[in-house]
Amino acid sequence: MLTHDDVVRLYGPWQDRTPRDAARLLDGYGGAWWVAGGWAVEAFTGVHRDHGDVDVSIPAVDVPLLREHLGERWHVWAAFDGAVRPLVTPQEELPGGCENLWLRPDATSPWEYDVILMTTRGAEWVYERDARVSRPLADVVWERDGVTHLRPEVQLLHKAPGRRAEDQRDFEVAAPLLDDAASTWLRSALELAHPGHPWLEQL
Repeated sequence: MLTHDDVVRLYGPWQDRTPRDAARLLDGYGGAWWVAGGWAVEAFTGVHRDHGDVDVSIPAVDVPLLREHLGERWHVWAAFDGAVRPLVTPQEELPGGCENLWLRPDATSPWEYDVILMTTRGAEWVYERDARVSRPLADVVWERDGVTHLRPEVQLLHKAPGRRAEDQRDFEVAAPLLDDAASTWLRSALELAHPGHPWLEQL
């Protein structure tokens, strides 16, 4: 897995953006979207952490709707398998295995937004690594200060396989703040999708 520094060396720098910036970007967008990643953890815990970018997430099926909203204001690139490729025409299909879109205004500008494409099944969110773990899409998000975020227990599940230092820190600050229902859900999801994961002993 490429680190943020690896990405910068290969593909160029990222502009500092915040969830408020993402809300302005998506003002008037007709689809579901939410902030994921470290910003979602920070919103829940109130504990500041460093951020390499702001992760906006949408259901993968809504990519055409997002591209229509962005229009010609943004260059859209598909990120997959450690590489990126521009999507030149609105009709161009995503490469197989693409789970992220990178956005920037033009070729001379830094990247600004990393859009994570979530797996859904109708009105359900589905965990990309194990389709047996699912939940109504409306139940995996929450709102703070007018911005929708991915719920902390769902974000921690997404972080669990990486086992990076930043993921461990996010777990350590967020897990003690989960209510009983959220903690029980995360434990059940980990037992199903990642049996033997070390976080299970701490939930």
